[in-house]
Amino acid sequence: MVLTIRLNDVLRDAIQRPVRDLVTRPTGAAIRFRIQQAMDATPHPTARLDFGDVGLLDFSCADEVVAKLLRDTADDRYVVLWDLDDSQADAVDAVLERQNLAVVAVLREGGPVVLGAVSQECRTAFTAVLEGGGDSDRLAARLAWTPERAADALQTLALRRLVVAAHGTFSPLPLQ
Repeated sequence: MVLTIRLNDVLRDAIQRPVRDLVTRPTGAAIRFRIQQAMDATPHPTARLDFGDVGLLDFSCADEVVAKLLRDTADDRYVVLWDLDDSQADAVDAVLERQNLAVVAVLREGGPVVLGAVSQECRTAFTAVLEGGGDSDRLAARLAWTPERAADALQTLALRRLVVAAHGTFSPLPLQ
């Protein structure tokens, strides 16, 4: 199961007025605090942050809401960004790249991608996991890689909480 957090609702609750834009560092910090409370209160390991009704996302809020949340999230928890438009994805990607962080995002116009600092090799492995999880031998065969290369990429994805690892098998994060 996945905990869905509609950011527009959290924003409206946090600042007590109807706005759609995530701007300013204090607003981002207030949103992150409420997200952390919701994540702490649920047994679900995956939180899906729904950007669907959010307008503008500036760099300071991308840092406060996404980057700091990723740094503060326990190792057994996952964060997925949902329904981002291109400008929101660009802001998140730039902030995470600078901070050597990464997150799974489902774009409004497209499917799941990795935003942030991840090698092209890991992006290729991520796409292969989306197409059908498995172990490093299975991924190596699918990509014509050595098992060691596949194992390294999968381990990196798991350590960055971009895929779920269990008993040597790797699978995509739950999105629904």
